[in-house]
Amino acid sequence: MRHKRSIPNRGFRVADQIQRDLADLIRDLKDPRIGMVTIQAVEVTPDYAHAKVFFSVLVGDVEQCQEALNEAAGFLRNGLFKRLQIHTVPTLHFHFDRTTERAAELSSLIAQANATRAKDD
Repeated sequence: MRHKRSIPNRGFRVADQIQRDLADLIRDLKDPRIGMVTIQAVEVTPDYAHAKVFFSVLVGDVEQCQEALNEAAGFLRNGLFKRLQIHTVPTLHFHFDRTTERAAELSSLIAQANATRAKDD
């Protein structure tokens, strides 16, 4: 049996599709611990066995939200299985993405430094 040639950027396309579908599926979850969640990125392992899902929370408690999402991971994976036309749907692992939080902190530090410098001039 010959192997199919790998499709270029397939991992990125699969991750992108998982990101879009997860956003829809999470919106339908009824768990009160899950606030306003945004899926920032999805990283899929080359064998499609696991996916790291990075999320941010606009409203809600981060730890409770992460716990609820990881508890719902099997349900969400089942939903993806019905939507995606791929042989292996990855196991989902949710991680809080601190990028926007860090960006806001850095932005305020820069604003403070500029304000201080303006006073000194």
